[in-house]
Amino acid sequence: MKDFRKWHDKKSVVDELAKRPFFHEREIWFCHLGLNIGFEQDGKGEDFLRPVLIIRKFNNEIFWAIPLTRTNKKSLYYFHFKLHNKESVAILSQIRLIDARRLSHKIGEVGKFEFGQLKQKIKALLP
Repeated sequence: MKDFRKWHDKKSVVDELAKRPFFHEREIWFCHLGLNIGFEQDGKGEDFLRPVLIIRKFNNEIFWAIPLTRTNKKSLYYFHFKLHNKESVAILSQIRLIDARRLSHKIGEVGKFEFGQLKQKIKALLP
């Protein structure tokens, strides 16, 4: 059973952060995603962190991101790419709007070509 109280305490600390880190599209950051409901992707560990790929920066405060996993899944809703010579998978169905205060630290960046392929795959999912 999930202990939402621990996430609530951490979320309160993250919410009080005055500064948001400077970030760009195509970057991969560890992000405080927290504990979520059902099949929504959770963060892991004491800080409830999960890597996310920033796909659209709206301003310095908010952006669209896609959570990442190392689990090799095959379907329309996943995009495979290499990060630090290891297979990573973007979970396209989990795209979400995130406040930049949730960002912890940058861990990498996706190449321009792969990022273009990812955007095409997202567009193909739309009706």
